[in-house]
Amino acid sequence: MEELIENILKIEHGFKHIMKAGDILLANKTQNHFDLAEQLLADPAYPIRMLAVYLLGQLSAGNPRALALLETRVAEDPNWRVQEMLAKAFDHYCRVTGYEKSLPVIRKWLADENPNVKRAVIEGLRIWTSRPYFKDHPAVAIELISRHKADDSEYLRKSVGNALRDIGKKHPDRVLEEISTWDLTDKKTEFTCKLAQGK
Repeated sequence: MEELIENILKIEHGFKHIMKAGDILLANKTQNHFDLAEQLLADPAYPIRMLAVYLLGQLSAGNPRALALLETRVAEDPNWRVQEMLAKAFDHYCRVTGYEKSLPVIRKWLADENPNVKRAVIEGLRIWTSRPYFKDHPAVAIELISRHKADDSEYLRKSVGNALRDIGKKHPDRVLEEISTWDLTDKKTEFTCKLAQGK
C-alpha cells in the first residue's frame, strides 16, 4: 500500500498510473475498499484523492454509499484533476449500470445545485453519442446537455459547449436546430453557443 502511494506521488500528470494502482488494490478481496477510499479522500495530496475517486467509481454501481460520496464529498473537492476523475467515475457507473437504466441518476445529477456534479455527467459521458442508448437517441443527449447552456459556472458551460460540438460532428442538423432556439442576447448562452459551433 505504501509503495503504491509513493509511486503515485512520483508521477505528476495523467490518470493511468492511478487507475492501475486502484486495480491492484481492488484485486485484494480482503480489503474493505469503501472504507479505504473514504480514508484516502482525506489525504492532502490530490493524486491520492484521485485514487480514492477511482475506487469509489469502480464500486459505485453496486454500492449506493460510494455513488452518494461521489455526488457529495468528491464534488466539493477544489482540485480540477479530482473533478476529472469524478467524471470518469460517473461514466463507469453508467457503463456498468447501462446508460438507459442510468437516466434517472443522470437527470438527478444534472439537477444538482453544485456545478461540479452537473459537469461530471456532461464531461464524463463525452462523446455522448458514442455511448449506448445515446448513440440511437441523440436528441435526448442534446436536450439534457443544453439545459445548462446559461449556467452561472463557466467551467460547466465550457463542458456543455464542447459536448454539443462533439455531437455536432455526427449530428450537425440536430445541434443547429437546438441552437436556433437559444436567446443569444444572453452572454452566458452566447458563450456556450460559440463553443458548440467551434468558434
